[in-house]
Amino acid sequence: MQETIRVLVVDDEEPLRRLLRKELGRKGFPVQTAADGADALELLKDNVFDVLLLDIVMPGIDGIGLMERMKADPASPAIIVLTGKATVETAVEAMKNGAYDYLTKPYKLDELVVVINRAFQYRKLSKKSQLLEQELLRKESPAEFICSSSQMQEILRLIRKIAPTDSPVFIQGESGTGKELVANTIWRYSRRSGSPFVALNCATLSESLIESEIFGHEKGAFTNAYQKKHGLVEVADRGTLFLDEIGEMPLGLQAKLLRFLDSGEFRRLGSNKTLTVDVRLIAATNKEMKELVRKGEFREDLYYRLNVITIVIPPLRERKGDIPELAAYFLGKYSKKMGKRIAGFRPEAMETLMRYAWPGNARELENVVERGVILCDNSTIGPEDLSINAPPPAAEMSANPSLEEIEKDYILRVLRDAGGNQSRASQILGIDRKTLYHKLKKYGLTNPSSD
Repeated sequence: MQETIRVLVVDDEEPLRRLLRKELGRKGFPVQTAADGADALELLKDNVFDVLLLDIVMPGIDGIGLMERMKADPASPAIIVLTGKATVETAVEAMKNGAYDYLTKPYKLDELVVVINRAFQYRKLSKKSQLLEQELLRKESPAEFICSSSQMQEILRLIRKIAPTDSPVFIQGESGTGKELVANTIWRYSRRSGSPFVALNCATLSESLIESEIFGHEKGAFTNAYQKKHGLVEVADRGTLFLDEIGEMPLGLQAKLLRFLDSGEFRRLGSNKTLTVDVRLIAATNKEMKELVRKGEFREDLYYRLNVITIVIPPLRERKGDIPELAAYFLGKYSKKMGKRIAGFRPEAMETLMRYAWPGNARELENVVERGVILCDNSTIGPEDLSINAPPPAAEMSANPSLEEIEKDYILRVLRDAGGNQSRASQILGIDRKTLYHKLKKYGLTNPSSD
């Protein structure tokens, strides 16, 4: 059975509105019309449309103005721009504001019908775009952790223990360390792996939109909410919801999230009806949450509710044993994508990768390798293809260094990687801060932060 596609025509030319209503009606499309942007907004408040045929040049609220008002609502119809005054500038402006396609008057009816059907299918897919993007990321991501280092092996063992439970998980780590990959791996090993894994970055949305994204909204709940929208908690029912950068969540929404965690109950914006879903929550941040709690920027009760199980991902500079395997994985991924046959890295290139501090962590490593594949004209990647400035090799130690020389050199390197933070360095070294202090004194080392 063919789906009904509801169309709204917005054009200031009355003959064209009448013609489109008649001809598209014959093709099976329910059609309503509006003479300008203001009339269209009124119709959008009380009706559900799948596709909007929109003129650009109109009195009052023109086509661009209408699109700007509509794009804040993720449930808006797909937009096809129709105009007799086409220019490259208006086409670019329309596409920037979310138009699906752009047709110049006069156009053939059969062509318009084809575009309407395509726009409708696009709208259906865009409603699920976050799920589709996450599915694509999962397919492109390694099925298993790439974890040669002892730190990541330990994290993988912890993941396997906690995955079968439904307890919340709190992931901490710098940007680019792979927090979403950890969350995704928990989902893979869980009993919920047959249901959706839905991710949302709380830092990418305004305060007014984030609650709507998570819990949904009813039509008319706020300005530009022209249609009902299901929230991510509904999409993730029986699955897993991953909230990245949760430290950016507004305080008012934190109370609602706490209630949801405790009961599984929520309300869409603009509704008094309580709904219930079964969702496992995984949260992540690159911020120091205890400091946010101390400042009153994050609720203490929510922090402890989320912090049932904590996973701390060390930055790449502290687990350099993972670099060769990660680099090889990214090399294989982008060589295949770009149709190049690149066997590996020359020794000097790998040495450069190992010496670099990776402030952007694994994400930066991926970008560097991708760029290296693009620039490489040989069968192996050289340091000239990597576009990074690694520090020169450290002065060589004697051919047969003593244990003290090795320990001294290692402590100094760890301190530098930790930015001179002795507490962090002692954690990496596996010793308490007092012991580190005595070793620094013993070897006459100064803290790199004081250099």
